[in-house]
Amino acid sequence: MIEIPETYVLSRQIGEALVGKTIKRAVANAHPHSFAWYSADPAAYDAMLKGRKITSSNPGTGYTCGGNTEILCEDMILVISTPIKYHEAGKKLPKSHQLLLEFEDESHMSCTVQMWGSMLCAPCTDKEALGHFSNTHLPDPLTDAFDEAYFDALWNGTKQTLSAKAFLATEQRVPGLGNGVLQDILFNANIHPKRKLATMSDEDKGNLFRSVKDTLLEMAECGGRDTEKDLFDNSGDYKTILSKNTLLYPCRVCGSGLVRQAFLGGNIYFCPICQPL
Repeated sequence: MIEIPETYVLSRQIGEALVGKTIKRAVANAHPHSFAWYSADPAAYDAMLKGRKITSSNPGTGYTCGGNTEILCEDMILVISTPIKYHEAGKKLPKSHQLLLEFEDESHMSCTVQMWGSMLCAPCTDKEALGHFSNTHLPDPLTDAFDEAYFDALWNGTKQTLSAKAFLATEQRVPGLGNGVLQDILFNANIHPKRKLATMSDEDKGNLFRSVKDTLLEMAECGGRDTEKDLFDNSGDYKTILSKNTLLYPCRVCGSGLVRQAFLGGNIYFCPICQPL
């Protein structure tokens, strides 16, 4: 799954490298994947996109929501929640892909689903074709609309028996904020992933709000996380605090061992000293 920082990186890179390119051919669902979703018959993507230019891109802040990269192709839009790769003319293409765009200059853009992902294509005005993505256009944490008042309303509208992970990373309360970025957000706020909202003070809530904003901003400004790849297949420069890359190292703050546990359908990472339960 692509998360908020990577959508910002991808949309910026697409704007720099792909805007102005004309689509010569579009191939969707060449290698069927059980968890790849399209907004229409994949066979129709070529007719919908052929001859259109890439005109702009944004990180899910224009037509849909966070966790998506929106690519405008004149009057059509691609809404993509999978990794996106650019291939210069003559470069080797991936053996398996769920969406491939060939441009008139013989360069390509590809999407290959890892766990799951959507590659929607529709007229920009067709909200029905974009499905629930267009109906959950909630404030992005990196925009001014996601302020402390909004966060408080989100908090107050949630069952206080939920854990910190359940609050931030389930039910798409904050679209694009998933289990990957969650780990460092909670570490920076000194909050355990399993800790219940009801046990947190106003200070804890304020720390969590600021950590959501500041951690995601740092990730985006550093070109994404070091656990993820950008448009050119390079790892991001943000060094994750808690991830598979750091599990065997001591906590950078207190020096104690880090812990990985299964929780709510995925792994959580935490420092038991800095993030007491």
